[in-house]
Amino acid sequence: MLIIDAQIHLWNAGNPTSPWHRQIPAYLKDDALKEMDAGGVDAAILTPHTPWDPNANELCMEAVRAHPDRFAILGNFPLDKPESRALVDTWKQRPGMLGCRFTFIGREQSKWPTDGTVDWLWPAAERAGLPIAMMAANFLPKVAEVAQRHPNLKLILDHLGRPRGDASPGERWANLPEVLALAKYPNVAMKATGAPSYSDQPYPFRDIHDNLRRLYDAFGPARWFWGTDITRMPCPWASVRDAVHGRAALAEGPRPRAGHGPGRLRLAGMDTIGETT
Repeated sequence: MLIIDAQIHLWNAGNPTSPWHRQIPAYLKDDALKEMDAGGVDAAILTPHTPWDPNANELCMEAVRAHPDRFAILGNFPLDKPESRALVDTWKQRPGMLGCRFTFIGREQSKWPTDGTVDWLWPAAERAGLPIAMMAANFLPKVAEVAQRHPNLKLILDHLGRPRGDASPGERWANLPEVLALAKYPNVAMKATGAPSYSDQPYPFRDIHDNLRRLYDAFGPARWFWGTDITRMPCPWASVRDAVHGRAALAEGPRPRAGHGPGRLRLAGMDTIGETT
């Protein structure tokens, strides 16, 4: 079984603006590969974060060109720009592109899912077969609405559906019932990324195990995708793998799905990518 990380970032334009990520000017494909090899991780989905590095999409495509069996991408484009609408139909023709990921961070962007700004995206992505991953903790009712209206659109909840890293301990899991309710929609999947950052305990982060189990039981192994967001983790890759992928929190019952077949990366029924033939 391949071990595939569902989310990591690469950048090369100075320190991240997020204080929770490593404060280093660059984290490149060779840095990631070195840590992946040490941690027993076969491949990773790259999620370019353009607020840190405007060239992040291209940086990630360079990584895919060099290592198509190790990397694939959930890219992004400016959702508020009319010219972006023309990108949807051909987005997956770009090297390594599986779909898109949008964070909806910031005063203006946080309103876009509910103020109509991105209403055009959902039907367009559904027609194009373009999966959409997103940080959706602040608009879960909208996710339910979109999932119901667009049953052929694959939606992926980032980071266990948790709020941002500055949420207080009492807020981190307050929306859990709403997130669990989304599991009834077969086109909604869960990215189990960043889990240790929601714990107040050291490895193996036992204080979050019950919530992880509830989420895993709700979404099931076919819609549960392990990952790290490694550059903001308090521990190395192997520790996140062992704590979240099944050797601690999910020790009983079937293991989360990590991949399919040699040279393949999949997320939520996305097209096979990085396949070597």
